[in-house]
Amino acid sequence: MKIYTKTGDKGYTSLIGGTRVPKHHLRIESYGTVDELNSYIGLIRDQELTGHDKDILKQIQDRLFTIGSSLAADPEKSKMVIPDLHPEDIELLEQEMDRMNEVLPQLRHFILPGGNNAVSYCHIARCVCRRAERLSVHLAEESTVDEKVNIYLNRLSDYLFTLARLIGHDAKIPENQWIPRL
Repeated sequence: MKIYTKTGDKGYTSLIGGTRVPKHHLRIESYGTVDELNSYIGLIRDQELTGHDKDILKQIQDRLFTIGSSLAADPEKSKMVIPDLHPEDIELLEQEMDRMNEVLPQLRHFILPGGNNAVSYCHIARCVCRRAERLSVHLAEESTVDEKVNIYLNRLSDYLFTLARLIGHDAKIPENQWIPRL
Protein backbone atom coordinates (compact mmCIF):
# COMPACT_ATOMS: atom_id res chain seq x y z
CA MET A 1 0.00 0.00 0.00
CA LYS A 2 1.30 3.45 -0.89
CA ILE A 3 1.41 6.08 1.80
CA TYR A 4 0.29 8.80 -0.60
CA THR A 5 -3.16 8.75 -2.19
CA LYS A 6 -3.26 12.13 -3.98
CA THR A 7 -6.88 12.50 -2.80
CA GLY A 8 -5.98 15.49 -0.64
CA ASP A 9 -4.16 17.50 -3.27
CA LYS A 10 -7.03 19.97 -3.65
CA GLY A 11 -7.21 20.77 0.08
CA TYR A 12 -9.92 18.29 1.08
CA THR A 13 -9.77 15.12 3.13
CA SER A 14 -12.19 12.40 4.21
CA LEU A 15 -13.60 11.80 7.65
CA ILE A 16 -14.33 8.28 8.85
CA GLY A 17 -17.68 7.71 7.17
CA GLY A 18 -16.57 9.19 3.84
CA THR A 19 -17.60 12.84 4.24
CA ARG A 20 -15.17 15.16 2.43
CA VAL A 21 -14.24 18.33 4.29
CA PRO A 22 -11.64 21.06 3.80
CA LYS A 23 -8.37 20.40 5.58
CA HIS A 24 -8.92 23.53 7.68
CA HIS A 25 -12.25 22.15 9.02
CA LEU A 26 -12.56 22.40 12.80
CA ARG A 27 -12.84 18.61 13.09
CA ILE A 28 -9.52 18.22 11.22
CA GLU A 29 -7.89 20.91 13.37
CA SER A 30 -9.15 19.08 16.47
CA TYR A 31 -7.78 15.65 15.69
CA GLY A 32 -4.67 17.11 14.07
CA THR A 33 -3.84 18.90 17.30
CA VAL A 34 -4.42 15.68 19.24
CA ASP A 35 -1.95 14.01 16.87
CA GLU A 36 0.56 16.81 17.50
CA LEU A 37 0.07 16.32 21.24
CA ASN A 38 0.67 12.59 20.86
CA SER A 39 4.00 13.32 19.16
CA TYR A 40 5.07 15.49 22.09
CA ILE A 41 4.05 12.75 24.52
CA GLY A 42 6.36 10.43 22.56
CA LEU A 43 9.15 12.98 22.96
CA ILE A 44 8.55 13.05 26.72
CA ARG A 45 8.63 9.23 26.83
CA ASP A 46 12.06 9.37 25.17
CA GLN A 47 13.48 11.25 28.18
CA GLU A 48 15.01 9.82 31.35
CA LEU A 49 11.84 8.82 33.23
CA THR A 50 10.83 6.00 35.51
CA GLY A 51 9.44 2.88 33.88
CA HIS A 52 6.12 3.60 35.59
CA ASP A 53 5.87 7.09 34.06
CA LYS A 54 6.83 5.74 30.62
CA ASP A 55 4.09 3.09 30.94
CA ILE A 56 1.49 5.71 31.88
CA LEU A 57 2.57 7.91 28.96
CA LYS A 58 2.21 4.97 26.58
CA GLN A 59 -1.34 4.43 27.86
CA ILE A 60 -1.99 8.13 27.32
CA GLN A 61 -0.72 7.82 23.74
CA ASP A 62 -3.15 4.97 23.18
CA ARG A 63 -6.03 7.06 24.58
CA LEU A 64 -5.02 9.94 22.31
CA PHE A 65 -5.36 7.62 19.31
CA THR A 66 -8.81 6.73 20.63
CA ILE A 67 -9.67 10.44 20.89
CA GLY A 68 -8.27 11.08 17.41
CA SER A 69 -10.43 8.29 15.98
CA SER A 70 -13.50 9.68 17.68
CA LEU A 71 -12.83 13.20 16.39
CA ALA A 72 -12.03 11.93 12.87
CA ALA A 73 -15.41 10.21 12.51
CA ASP A 74 -18.41 11.89 10.93
CA PRO A 75 -20.94 11.50 13.76
CA GLU A 76 -23.83 11.20 11.28
CA LYS A 77 -22.32 8.91 8.65
CA SER A 78 -19.65 6.72 10.23
CA LYS A 79 -20.68 3.09 10.68
CA MET A 80 -17.21 2.04 11.84
CA VAL A 81 -16.87 0.81 15.40
CA ILE A 82 -14.47 3.22 17.07
CA PRO A 83 -12.72 2.64 20.39
CA ASP A 84 -14.19 4.58 23.27
CA LEU A 85 -12.82 6.36 26.30
CA HIS A 86 -13.90 5.01 29.67
CA PRO A 87 -14.36 6.87 32.95
CA GLU A 88 -11.42 4.79 34.26
CA ASP A 89 -9.15 6.54 31.74
CA ILE A 90 -9.91 9.88 33.38
CA GLU A 91 -9.64 8.36 36.86
CA LEU A 92 -6.15 7.04 36.02
CA LEU A 93 -4.93 10.57 35.29
CA GLU A 94 -6.43 11.78 38.57
CA GLN A 95 -4.84 8.91 40.52
CA GLU A 96 -1.46 9.60 38.92
CA MET A 97 -1.67 13.30 39.84
CA ASP A 98 -2.60 12.35 43.41
CA ARG A 99 0.40 9.97 43.53
CA MET A 100 2.79 12.65 42.25
CA ASN A 101 1.40 15.33 44.55
CA GLU A 102 2.21 13.19 47.59
CA VAL A 103 5.92 13.96 47.09
CA LEU A 104 5.69 17.45 45.60
CA PRO A 105 5.81 20.63 47.67
CA GLN A 106 2.59 22.57 47.91
CA LEU A 107 2.09 24.84 44.92
CA ARG A 108 2.18 28.46 46.11
CA HIS A 109 3.16 30.33 42.91
CA PHE A 110 2.72 30.11 39.20
CA ILE A 111 5.60 28.18 37.67
CA LEU A 112 7.54 29.42 34.65
CA PRO A 113 8.22 26.60 32.18
CA GLY A 114 11.75 25.24 32.02
CA GLY A 115 14.40 23.52 34.07
CA ASN A 116 15.58 20.78 31.74
CA ASN A 117 14.47 19.26 28.45
CA ALA A 118 12.00 16.80 29.97
CA VAL A 119 10.33 19.50 32.08
CA SER A 120 10.14 21.83 29.08
CA TYR A 121 8.69 19.11 26.83
CA CYS A 122 5.97 18.49 29.43
CA HIS A 123 5.09 22.19 29.39
CA ILE A 124 4.99 22.29 25.59
CA ALA A 125 2.75 19.20 25.59
CA ARG A 126 0.54 20.84 28.24
CA CYS A 127 0.07 23.90 26.01
CA VAL A 128 -0.71 21.77 22.95
CA CYS A 129 -3.16 19.77 25.09
CA ARG A 130 -4.93 22.97 26.14
CA ARG A 131 -5.19 23.97 22.47
CA ALA A 132 -6.60 20.53 21.60
CA GLU A 133 -9.13 20.96 24.40
CA ARG A 134 -10.17 24.43 23.17
CA LEU A 135 -10.65 23.12 19.63
CA SER A 136 -12.60 20.10 20.83
CA VAL A 137 -14.85 22.26 23.03
CA HIS A 138 -15.46 24.54 20.04
CA LEU A 139 -16.26 21.52 17.86
CA ALA A 140 -18.69 20.26 20.51
CA GLU A 141 -20.67 23.51 20.10
CA GLU A 142 -21.17 22.68 16.41
CA SER A 143 -21.24 18.90 16.28
CA THR A 144 -21.27 15.74 18.35
CA VAL A 145 -18.19 15.18 20.54
CA ASP A 146 -18.09 12.61 23.32
CA GLU A 147 -17.98 14.68 26.53
CA LYS A 148 -15.33 12.32 27.93
CA VAL A 149 -12.95 13.63 25.23
CA ASN A 150 -13.06 17.16 26.64
CA ILE A 151 -12.83 15.94 30.22
CA TYR A 152 -9.86 13.71 29.37
CA LEU A 153 -8.01 16.53 27.61
CA ASN A 154 -8.66 18.82 30.56
CA ARG A 155 -7.25 16.29 33.03
CA LEU A 156 -4.35 15.45 30.74
CA SER A 157 -3.12 19.05 30.69
CA ASP A 158 -3.17 19.03 34.51
CA TYR A 159 -1.35 15.69 34.51
CA LEU A 160 1.36 17.08 32.20
CA PHE A 161 1.84 20.09 34.48
CA THR A 162 2.15 17.81 37.49
CA LEU A 163 4.53 15.49 35.66
CA ALA A 164 6.72 18.50 34.77
CA ARG A 165 6.87 19.39 38.46
CA LEU A 166 7.70 15.81 39.44
CA ILE A 167 10.46 15.48 36.86
CA GLY A 168 12.03 18.72 38.10
CA HIS A 169 11.62 17.68 41.72
CA ASP A 170 13.24 14.28 41.11
CA ALA A 171 16.14 15.98 39.28
CA LYS A 172 16.48 18.44 42.20
CA ILE A 173 15.82 21.39 39.89
CA PRO A 174 14.27 24.32 41.77
CA GLU A 175 10.94 25.46 40.39
CA ASN A 176 11.18 28.74 38.54
CA GLN A 177 8.44 30.62 40.36
CA TRP A 178 6.79 33.57 38.73
CA ILE A 179 6.93 36.54 41.07
CA PRO A 180 4.99 39.37 39.43
CA ARG A 181 6.77 42.69 39.05
CA LEU A 182 4.73 45.30 40.82
